[in-house]
Amino acid sequence: MENEKILSTEQRANILEILKMRFEKNMDRHMGLEWNMVLIRLEANDSKLWSLNEMERSGGEPDIIFGDSQTEDYVFYDCSSETPIGRRSLCYDRDALNSRKENKPKSSAMEMAGEMGIEMLNEEQYRELQKFGAFDAKSSSWVNTPDNIRKLGGALFCDLRYGTVFVYHNGAESYYSGRGFRGMLRV
Repeated sequence: MENEKILSTEQRANILEILKMRFEKNMDRHMGLEWNMVLIRLEANDSKLWSLNEMERSGGEPDIIFGDSQTEDYVFYDCSSETPIGRRSLCYDRDALNSRKENKPKSSAMEMAGEMGIEMLNEEQYRELQKFGAFDAKSSSWVNTPDNIRKLGGALFCDLRYGTVFVYHNGAESYYSGRGFRGMLRV
């Protein structure tokens, strides 16, 4: 199973080139960081590179938002202008998926994030992302929901409308073609 999470030489070169071009194009997201240092970290971590490839493959357009000075991690977020197209029409988690009697979506956001080896953004991280552009102006994204809300059957999602980030609630079992999820990965 773990062997499935290793990229071919061609896939590896491709994702590294994509990440480098995006890094150089969007320096305002990661001022003070150098690509060569990021590259060293990426080349030393096959499973994280695989996860970044999954983020890219599903439409997330991952890029470094900041370097964490405490952990020395590089933190990648999905930076696609709208919620990633390959991660839409999902209910919130496995419990929500199991609760649906009919018209079940293909998966859940939490489950897919886990399979990809990434974490869903929480509300604070979602707001942080919005400092770097206008994200989800036409779509919405599930965000990691506090346990007290989830225990009552709900889940949170966010979007950007009228220049403002809005946080909403829905039944966790709901799903919509314009709602997906954004992820993050520490490398």
